[in-house]
Amino acid sequence: MTGICNGRVVVITGAGRGLGREYALAFAAEGARVVVNDIGTSLDGEGTDASPAQQVVDEIHAAGGQAIANGEDVADWDGAGRLVAAGIDAFGQVDIVVNNAGIVRDRMFVSATVEEWDATMHVHLRGHFCVARHAVNHWRARHKAGEQVDGRIINTTSGAGLQGSIAQAAYSTAKGGIAALTLVQAVELGRYGITANALAPSARTRMTEQAFADKMAVTEGSFDVQHPANIAPVVVWLGSSESADVTGCIFELEGGRITIEDGWHLGATTDAGKRWKPDDVGEAVHKLIAEQRPARPVWGT
Repeated sequence: MTGICNGRVVVITGAGRGLGREYALAFAAEGARVVVNDIGTSLDGEGTDASPAQQVVDEIHAAGGQAIANGEDVADWDGAGRLVAAGIDAFGQVDIVVNNAGIVRDRMFVSATVEEWDATMHVHLRGHFCVARHAVNHWRARHKAGEQVDGRIINTTSGAGLQGSIAQAAYSTAKGGIAALTLVQAVELGRYGITANALAPSARTRMTEQAFADKMAVTEGSFDVQHPANIAPVVVWLGSSESADVTGCIFELEGGRITIEDGWHLGATTDAGKRWKPDDVGEAVHKLIAEQRPARPVWGT
């Protein structure tokens, strides 16, 4: 199997189902060797099951590709190290990390628990950190040895992380943190030949089918806008050598639509040239708000 990722090695977390599965199949179809990582938990992060990852590996093998299954917990520091090492041991190196694994604990903020909050941060934020950090160790060592590195970090944020989502305070916070992490990684790691970008995909998955049932319904007789396979081509291209000049971008993807988010910009500003009096602040702030470009609304409003 040959394609734009021929010979490259990709580690994909949460690759046993949904978006991750489609990424794994698409990378393999383009010649990549794939580490299919999935611990096999329920949607809220409970239990384990090795079969989803192995089923994806079996599909790749049946199509003539190369892949191995891995069941490490991405949020465990040592486990994430073993995950990256598995790719190196099996295929000689790792070139791409796709951080896709996640859980959701939907709850209105007034009812949220600290246990739900911690679990969400653990999988999303710590999971993104641990796997990428071990991959960067690998790439940095190769760079120091004089090798030309062509590394890729592809993170997963969300529309919830970019604009907020009702009943998803923890999930939105974690996904917003991932977007910020991506910007920092892009700036810091470019010197080693590593790019970092993030995805905010809209597609039919276990998470979105529950939260947005009407939007995610299958469209009969026409282009299935919400099919998760629609997201994979952009992810594969970002993992290829062709994307070496693209870093620090947040891609919002849905169906056939590709949007690069505009990011934070300096908004309307006023300067009194002296210390403000409390009584004067309100008028100034309301004037600035009136001049601002309206923000995208929070999901669910």
